[in-house]
Amino acid sequence: MLTLDDQQTAARSWFEALRTRICTTFEAIEREAGSDAAFDYVSWDRTDPSGAPGGGGVRGVMKGKVFERVGVNVSTVGGMLDGDFGKTIHGAGDDPRFFATGISLVAHMANPHVPAVHMNTRFLATTKRWFGGGADLNPPLPVAADTDDFHATLKAACDAHDPAYYPRFRAWADEYFYIPHRKVHRGVGGIFYDHLEGDFERDFAFTRAVGEAFLDVYPRIVRRRMETPFDAADIAQMLAWRGRYAEFNLVYDRGTLFGLKTGGNIDAILMSLPPLATWE
Repeated sequence: MLTLDDQQTAARSWFEALRTRICTTFEAIEREAGSDAAFDYVSWDRTDPSGAPGGGGVRGVMKGKVFERVGVNVSTVGGMLDGDFGKTIHGAGDDPRFFATGISLVAHMANPHVPAVHMNTRFLATTKRWFGGGADLNPPLPVAADTDDFHATLKAACDAHDPAYYPRFRAWADEYFYIPHRKVHRGVGGIFYDHLEGDFERDFAFTRAVGEAFLDVYPRIVRRRMETPFDAADIAQMLAWRGRYAEFNLVYDRGTLFGLKTGGNIDAILMSLPPLATWE
């Protein structure tokens, strides 16, 4: 069992509470659609390469009428980073000890008019301590009203903390959520931030605001679109788009690499992949 200090405990508790609220809301949407789908939770433990307890997490997955598959994972892990990989992590170049806690969510939807979405926020500690994360909307069939709503809600959360955050973090998301070999973005963007450090209370408050903004805007978009009629051509567009989403997550996503390199739960790491996809 990991021994946590006050900051680590506070961050872990928030991510776990946010997970519960998100899952409850998503299950409520399934009820509105006449489905009794619910999240299935699986706990997992991690053993650090040193042999010491390395923490663990809970993988939550739901397959329903509205959410074809959605995963909401929380984890709290710690121990020693691999030497070469550790040198790539902020603050771990000379000391491989690390701690990480966070929430990670990916939703793939049954109706191609409902955007898929990703959200992740985390707190890490090496010789430095920082928050990171973000959220981005991934519609197979983009609708300007949904894109505008998503960005406006995130902008309001950012502006309440620092007016410079939104333009900076939106540009960072546009740069990060890009598929170089396809020369396209994987969606319509959002925000992405990392290495937010220096004032724990300020940075933690902003990270909580990102979670609250997501919980505000995404269920609203789902409810707005989940009964929109669709046809075979719309499904084909969604499956082709999902192929590109999978390419990004397997080739470029830093969270996938971090999970694999630190001995995370494989099913939890790869829950971001769509249940069905096509390639030409």
